[in-house]
Amino acid sequence: MTTDDILHTVTEIAAAETGLPASTLTPDADLRGMAGVDSVRVLRMIACIERTYDIELEDEDVFGTATLGEVAAVVDKALREAA
Repeated sequence: MTTDDILHTVTEIAAAETGLPASTLTPDADLRGMAGVDSVRVLRMIACIERTYDIELEDEDVFGTATLGEVAAVVDKALREAA
């Protein structure tokens, strides 16, 4: 699985959680700056990502992310560590 694959999945999950079209979400999209997104919605996105990949992301890694690209990088790191 490539980082691009992970980014695609993270973007699809973000789109589903926010109701925004995936085509409008870029790797540098600010998670907390998206229309209608609050901290609870971000946590729901993270929980869905964890279920999708059957991983548990470290809180400090998650809270250190600001963009979809950074979330994808954290997921990639967690998957490599789990392998």
